[in-house]
Amino acid sequence: MFLLIEKDNKFVRFHAMQSVVAFVPITIASVVFGFIPVVGGILNLLLSLISLVLWLVLMYQAFQGNYFKLPKAGDYAETQLKNMGSK
Repeated sequence: MFLLIEKDNKFVRFHAMQSVVAFVPITIASVVFGFIPVVGGILNLLLSLISLVLWLVLMYQAFQGNYFKLPKAGDYAETQLKNMGSK
């Protein structure tokens, strides 16, 4: 939502794009795990816990005003924003 609404603040746009880049694969993995009997439920629970911790860390870092960049997702988010003409 912030990625679409915010047009000027590069800090907000970066953190929004990084969040999208990080959580879309997590969501896809969760759906795939849902089709795996028994083990999929365990994997989904583990993935949910990891997602919660990641979300809290990213929210805290952004709230503190830190330009916190995840190793792969942050680089990809920067690239996408440059391609969109935002940075």
